Amino acid sequence: MRDSSNAQRRLVGHRPVLYRKAQRGFTLIEVLAALIIVSLGMLGVIEAVSDTAKNGAYLREKTIAHWVAMNQLSKVRLETRPPKVDKSSDEVEMAGRKWRWRMTVTQTQVQTLVRIDVSVAPADAPKTTSLATVTGFYGTAIAPAPQPVSWSGVDQTGPGGIPGAGGGAVRPNTPPPLVNPPTSGETTSPPGSER
Repeated sequence: MRDSSNAQRRLVGHRPVLYRKAQRGFTLIEVLAALIIVSLGMLGVIEAVSDTAKNGAYLREKTIAHWVAMNQLSKVRLETRPPKVDKSSDEVEMAGRKWRWRMTVTQTQVQTLVRIDVSVAPADAPKTTSLATVTGFYGTAIAPAPQPVSWSGVDQTGPGGIPGAGGGAVRPNTPPPLVNPPTSGETTSPPGSER
């Protein structure tokens, strides 16, 4: 006998037995295997995100430590006298955290030039650690120490006696300075009046 459904009836003894076509689906073992694979993948993603967060925090600290070192080096360079050949250290606060800097000033082979190494680490880190190190130089061989600049006047002369280079206005009737002054017996004419 045939039924309109997918089931077939067959008489076994006096009871009817129904046979159904095999249904397609996942077994419990297949579902568990899929869950294990997905969970391993998710662990990898979570670990990658965690590493990225740790690297971001490390780079932030390293950047701030570099700023502290550059600030200290700039302070030393802005002094009118060269630093003493010595070691020094101190603590400073930046970005809501205490930082410890160590500065080592060493003499170079050039007598008027010193090397400055500034190392920075968090204040609570071991004293031998360093998160950032900056190296700079301070020399007096190239030019004399900078002179204070007066910003209140005009007609100031700058380095080399050049009018206007010091920040003031140049008078229109003032001739530029002579680069090579004439020796005795030579005459000079103003620029633009060649014969």
